[in-house]
Amino acid sequence: MVAQLGELRVVLDTNVLLSLWVFADSRFALLRDLIAAGRLLPLTDQDCLAEFERVLGYPGFSLDAAAQRRILAGYSAIALSVVKENGVKVGLPLCHDADDQKFLELARDGRADALVTSDKQLLKLARRKQLAKRFRIVTPERFLSDF
Repeated sequence: MVAQLGELRVVLDTNVLLSLWVFADSRFALLRDLIAAGRLLPLTDQDCLAEFERVLGYPGFSLDAAAQRRILAGYSAIALSVVKENGVKVGLPLCHDADDQKFLELARDGRADALVTSDKQLLKLARRKQLAKRFRIVTPERFLSDF
């Protein structure tokens, strides 16, 4: 995949967002750099942002309310908010974890190039014919190696 400035639209699932904005995982630092440089456009919607906000509040992350708001606001400011499409929807495979279906729908509705995820249930759907020529489902490592 050869990217050009501002060309790639990506959906980052909650685990990837946590790696980038809470843990500053150096393995994925290039993702943040590409976003900052305008080469990747992250997509989000109300459902995905609500999940990110809820997960930021988990006690295990030890983030106070101000840190949670700062992280959520920072991500919201750089992500393109997608409004769910009305009308006829092109079919998507069903994810075994219903909570993950929203990421597939966001990728479809936002015309994403890729859904970047570490979630095994989503990754299992990567080979489904319904997704052919729509968007890829890839791990952060694979996405970066192909970039």
